[in-house]
Amino acid sequence: MATDHPIRLLLVDDHPVMRAGLANLLCAEDDFQVVAQADDGESALRLWQEQKPDVCLLDVTMHGIDGIETLRRLRQIAPAARVLMLTSSESPEDVTQAMKAGASGYITKHVQHDELVAAIRAVHSGERPMSSDLADALPVAGGASPLSPREVEVLGLMREGFTNADIGRLLGISARTAKAHVEGVIEKLDVHDRTQAVARAFDLGLLKVVTTRPAPRRPG
Repeated sequence: MATDHPIRLLLVDDHPVMRAGLANLLCAEDDFQVVAQADDGESALRLWQEQKPDVCLLDVTMHGIDGIETLRRLRQIAPAARVLMLTSSESPEDVTQAMKAGASGYITKHVQHDELVAAIRAVHSGERPMSSDLADALPVAGGASPLSPREVEVLGLMREGFTNADIGRLLGISARTAKAHVEGVIEKLDVHDRTQAVARAFDLGLLKVVTTRPAPRRPG
């Protein structure tokens, strides 16, 4: 898919052969541009600040600081960073910790090329893709939701990045009321901001994770 604004990618993996092969595959896509590569967490954090990529593909198991800790530190300096975990780890604990740390998605390295491409585009669009065989690893909410039906609606719009004014317009309420609902969601989920609220909602099963599927063929 040709575009004047390709999706700029940062690849983080401590296996040079894997990283080089991945870069070659992704560069074959017209709408992808690999702008930097890192082999450890410290380099990844530095390159993120230098290059400001659209999406980071991050391995979990690396020498030095691991991928999940790298993700935590990256979210501190760039709360809106979009990070797709691309790893061989299928550990439910790794899946849960990565999503809790703010990962935009979690994909295993055995996925097909089309699935990976679709996942990257999904992350860039604000979705949270996950390998279909790992979706069950996320905790499911037990008991009643801590949020009211209206707050769940607001939470869904928060996930999409809408402002308070946008939420008010879409739900037919005032911006002031929308703001009150957003603050209520943040308070009830015991978090500090919108990003943490969305991540916590996924942990609790209040929002559904989008499982990956091959991207539809686009006209050449």
